[in-house]
Amino acid sequence: MSDRSDARNILVWHVHGSWLDAFVRGGHRYLVPTLPGHGPWGRGRMGRDWPAEAVEVGPKDLEDADVDVVVAQNPGEIPLAARWLGRTPGRDVPLVYVEHNTPGGHAPTTRHPMADRDDLTLVHVTHFNRTMWDSGGTRTRVIEHGVVDPGARYSGRLTRSATMINDPVRRWRAVGTDLLPRLAAAAPIDVFGMRTGELAGRADIPPSVAGGGDLARADLHDAVGRRRVYVHTARWTSLGLSLIEAMLLGMPVVALASTEVAVSVPPEAGVAATDPDRMVAALRRFVDDPADAAETGRAARDFALTRFALSRFLLDWDALIDETARRPLCARR
Repeated sequence: MSDRSDARNILVWHVHGSWLDAFVRGGHRYLVPTLPGHGPWGRGRMGRDWPAEAVEVGPKDLEDADVDVVVAQNPGEIPLAARWLGRTPGRDVPLVYVEHNTPGGHAPTTRHPMADRDDLTLVHVTHFNRTMWDSGGTRTRVIEHGVVDPGARYSGRLTRSATMINDPVRRWRAVGTDLLPRLAAAAPIDVFGMRTGELAGRADIPPSVAGGGDLARADLHDAVGRRRVYVHTARWTSLGLSLIEAMLLGMPVVALASTEVAVSVPPEAGVAATDPDRMVAALRRFVDDPADAAETGRAARDFALTRFALSRFLLDWDALIDETARRPLCARR
């Protein structure tokens, strides 16, 4: 239990592990639902090395729990919280909704499921996302990512590229898997993440694009940091935490300049381009010049340490949690 005098009890689900890895380090008490089988409504800690303040709770534990704020990340969590708490989020207990994703469908006109609500604050993780979603009159904020620093692990001794993509086959064009064969002409690409083994044996994936597997966090960072350059190909996802992690490792990055990436990779940190030919040229540049790659990687790390600092992220969340907990409930009716 935190000894902070202003610590709150926050109900929050394990949806995006990397985001929650940062969120639970703020010194509050985080009630993380767990269910038998650890399905999407109850993953619990899942063995993560999180602070003791991240406490696994079952539905029975929540019946009389003192909850100061509910942080939802999925529309289904709101009625679920109402059942488990016996109180309605947004009416009887303060509610914040975090949107991690870009809108689907016809993006400029896609209505957010929390649009035109006066009983919650809708938090976007990038300014691009807030701009693209139609949130109507709902009160919105942007709290940009903060990332736990994995340390400067870059050696770049392997003349290969690395990328981190979960489900590269299922998510194909959204994450830019189809671009990998073209980019691999500059340097072989090792793809790390869940179900990357599905890339093997596909006729449209050459041997120069190899699945690296789903490694434990520390092993993943070590493996990625041994590659000369990091490549990020996502067309239509929110700003990938994997890109930020690569920058923190001290890697030069070559990224497709879509969504928030366009303003998240400064020239000194690598190359962000919408032309795959420019990306190929940038990959060749870093592979052929280890000194340039290392210098660029150091600049990428310096930028990420400032822009995506964990301390700033937690301070932003402290301010919103305090504001939300203090706002009179009657104002949310």
